[in-house]
Amino acid sequence: MRICHTSDWHLGHLLRGQKRDAEFAAFLDWLIATLRDERVEALLIAGDLFDGTTPSHRAQELYYRFLARVGETGCRHVVVIGGNHDSPSLLEAPKTLLAALNVRVIGAIGADPTEEVVVLEDPDGHPEAIICAVPYLRDRDIRLAEAEESGADKDRKWLEGIFAHYAAVIDIARARRDDLGGSPLVVMGHLFVAGGQVREGDGMRELYVGSLARVPVDLFPADVDYVALGHLHQAQQVGASGSRRYSGAPLALGFGEVGVTKSLCLVDLAPGQSPVIRLLPVPIFQKLARLQGDRDALLDQLHGLLSSNETVWVELLYTGSEPIGDLREQMNKRVEDSPVVILALRDARLSGPLGLGGADDGGTHLEALTPDEVFLRCLELRRIPEAQRPALIQAHDEILAALLHDDPGAG
Repeated sequence: MRICHTSDWHLGHLLRGQKRDAEFAAFLDWLIATLRDERVEALLIAGDLFDGTTPSHRAQELYYRFLARVGETGCRHVVVIGGNHDSPSLLEAPKTLLAALNVRVIGAIGADPTEEVVVLEDPDGHPEAIICAVPYLRDRDIRLAEAEESGADKDRKWLEGIFAHYAAVIDIARARRDDLGGSPLVVMGHLFVAGGQVREGDGMRELYVGSLARVPVDLFPADVDYVALGHLHQAQQVGASGSRRYSGAPLALGFGEVGVTKSLCLVDLAPGQSPVIRLLPVPIFQKLARLQGDRDALLDQLHGLLSSNETVWVELLYTGSEPIGDLREQMNKRVEDSPVVILALRDARLSGPLGLGGADDGGTHLEALTPDEVFLRCLELRRIPEAQRPALIQAHDEILAALLHDDPGAG
């Protein structure tokens, strides 16, 4: 059986305020063609389909239209798990309807771990693979809070809860595998496994990721044939085995990923054999560029981009020593009436982006910061403990998304 492993689509994501609907649509069109051309039989999506818990109508339209088209490709199964950015209730609301299209959705854990074990069958009803579809595990799902417990106690109970839940699901899948004659066993998960790598500017919230305990890779027993992970945006294997993998986000979610090849995983499974894994590069659907230098160097590099006559979104880093009050205006004038768009301008001497007017007053202008950046700085300034930040960031995301949903012009 050939499966395709992907994750972290983040439909609805904005890059420095720029909408990316055309990019996402192009990626999904490419993925449909890939499923057909590569004769994929099962598609596994390991969480973070959406960029927030209240995705826009356009983001949801892209998602559901894609699922409706998968059957045309010859791909017979889709398994979706929820990520930390997804709303479990939103993902699961149409699960009965989607099941009719052979799309299984597990947005959050329930009372019965059996619900997270999915048996994939061929057209004749014979089992081909068994999937442990474990969604993102929230603290409240796996640990009971107790008064006056220490941070170390919380971390220990959190880790014990994760191990216990995965063990329960995998044990059920093992029993099912034995009953069905030894079908390959695949585990899906959305979490931060120890050894996983992130990079500056790859779209991961560094404070958020840094506050999570890393889960040891031995969470996944040796008899699991393949582990399809989501959450980290770089494609990579974890541990010594090449069969425990993050597919990575298919699109660059930050300028730190300029030049990084994005991919998805094609995995051939057969009973009693090691999986054969191939990484398939994802095309670039929107060119990004990261330029740095003093004023003259930036202008020269912009001129080089203009000569290609391509649509390019650009982040500039000014490394000159002298303050230039109208730097942003000079840069914008250089690309005026061209397909080159400057989305961000940073000054290496300052801690954040330049203000919209480009003025250098020794500080960062609020208008140049995204709401996420403002909130993360507030957490730092208020010295909010690391353990409290994930819940606060999630609440901030939900509030902001609700405001933008009610007033699309807000923010």
